[in-house]
Amino acid sequence: MAEGRRQRRDVVFLLDGSDGTRNGFPAMKDFVQRMVEKLEVAENRDRISVVQYSREAEANFYLNTYTTKEEILDGVRGLRHKGGRPLYTGAALQYVRDNVFTASSGSRRLEGVPQILVLLSGGRSFDSVNAAASSLKELGILTFGIGSRGSDSRELQRISYEPDYALSVSDFSELPNVQEQLLASVQVTSIPVTPTSPTVTAEYSTPRKDVVFLLDGSDGTRSSFPAMRDFVQRVVEKFNIGANRDRVSVVQYSRDAEVHFYLNSHSKRKTFLTRVTGLRHKGGRPLYTGAALQYVRDNVFTASSGSRRLEGVPQILILLSGGRSFDSVDAAASSLKELGVLTLGIGSRGSDSRELQRISHEANYALSVADFSELPNVQEQLLASVQTVATSDTPTSPTLTADDTIPRKDVVFLLDGSDGTRNTFPAIREFVQTLVEQFNVEPNRDRISVVQYSRDAEVNFYLNTYTAKADILNTVRGLRHRGGRPLNTGAALQYVRDSVFTASAGSRKKEGVPQVLILLTGGRSNDNIDTPASALKESGVLILGIGTRNSSREVQRITNDPAYAQSLNDFSDLPGVQQQFYSSLNNVLVQVRPMTPTVAGKTESAHGLC
Repeated sequence: MAEGRRQRRDVVFLLDGSDGTRNGFPAMKDFVQRMVEKLEVAENRDRISVVQYSREAEANFYLNTYTTKEEILDGVRGLRHKGGRPLYTGAALQYVRDNVFTASSGSRRLEGVPQILVLLSGGRSFDSVNAAASSLKELGILTFGIGSRGSDSRELQRISYEPDYALSVSDFSELPNVQEQLLASVQVTSIPVTPTSPTVTAEYSTPRKDVVFLLDGSDGTRSSFPAMRDFVQRVVEKFNIGANRDRVSVVQYSRDAEVHFYLNSHSKRKTFLTRVTGLRHKGGRPLYTGAALQYVRDNVFTASSGSRRLEGVPQILILLSGGRSFDSVDAAASSLKELGVLTLGIGSRGSDSRELQRISHEANYALSVADFSELPNVQEQLLASVQTVATSDTPTSPTLTADDTIPRKDVVFLLDGSDGTRNTFPAIREFVQTLVEQFNVEPNRDRISVVQYSRDAEVNFYLNTYTAKADILNTVRGLRHRGGRPLNTGAALQYVRDSVFTASAGSRKKEGVPQVLILLTGGRSNDNIDTPASALKESGVLILGIGTRNSSREVQRITNDPAYAQSLNDFSDLPGVQQQFYSSLNNVLVQVRPMTPTVAGKTESAHGLC
């Protein structure tokens, strides 16, 4: 093991893999190889990750995927140009923040290890980079940007941690000319930093709150958006903004949600108010309020985004919605309540008052105005409710079980919902129902989540969405086949690792509760399954799977042990293996040892057979 005082770094290379860099990609790849050669790669020294992006971002490997320099160099040599357009640099920056600079992906930020991002971009971004770049800086990520003649030098300077961390070349073939300069900068900035821990400088007797404004930015609110913006300003002026006092975030949504700034983006009221003044109406349709609620739960009310929920700070969501949602709001609203988020809703004549009441923490927390120009009329009432919540709410803390000797498990079903399972999906649904019937579903016993996937993955409900078996069974009965192609099982495995087996989604891994993934897949994956399957196993997830004749070999590679994989001719045969599968699950769980947090770079095996 390396001595803790020796220099260590976590370095992520974010490479522009869009159509515009096809000719320059070999030079970018060579540059990464030469940089890696100069670093001291080992599990307890330097760790390396490579991510490529164009329209969306994709991790080629994570910080904890490889532990030797030769493995990384082999991985880099084998990189293929991603392709695609347009170039969304802002989304890619947010992706590495949320999915790569995380403990589960190998980041040692909380141990004080310097976090470094090296961006190579060959063009101007089609989306805004400001919020994501600011969010990375707030997290302490040291970003270096290298651009070619096609990129925007000012954009690179805004992205980089300091403007002079942005470098430029006429063409990526000239990257060797800036290599030494970059290495020197990386060496200078790689000084040990104090491990991150909850700040204790503020008086804890001072009321504090984390407040997120979720604003309807759809086409229907275009004329009234200035009134919504003014309302946010007036309300925030009443807050005591500060890193250890009140924190505020603003999110706008229509078809999808977009963060303007996170809870940890601004610690000064003046800066915050200036940014609010500059907000522009998002536009778009239809209005997906349910998806937006889920988005703020998963991406804003998180520790990495500045939420202090685990310190007991009240979490408050203020929703302004001008129309009826085109998707269901119930599961997401319930999930927010389970997390302890207190939601207050304000609607106009176009919104559904009953929908707002279901979303709000209590029915009397839902307010209504004829038009958003009348928001000043409910301002004092809202502020009074916020004050009541902030001073009377019980501090949030991790759930403690009454008896840790009681068997408990967190079970996620990952279901193939692609076009290939359309005819057999009822059998899959029935299988899930029958298994759930045999589980002991209660808040401090078994928790269940269901995820469907094809090209991408979608959560039907999280581990903490429901606490009663009847609710889960009702939802499973109502599951509709997702459809879509191709089948990306690797991406789905990565998704459940990053978005479902997490504390915010109800996982109790840190309490030692066994984490179980049950995969049902009927076809061969179009993407790589080995890296994400390995990452799940490394994080302590026990994987059992059922495949058909087309997928049985893949399922054996994905599961912790080939014996945990079962094969069928067709999913219509599921009733025949149901009891056998349940028995196998129980036999495996008998061998599960309580999991503990990682110590000294080693993670205790999640089960006796690993």
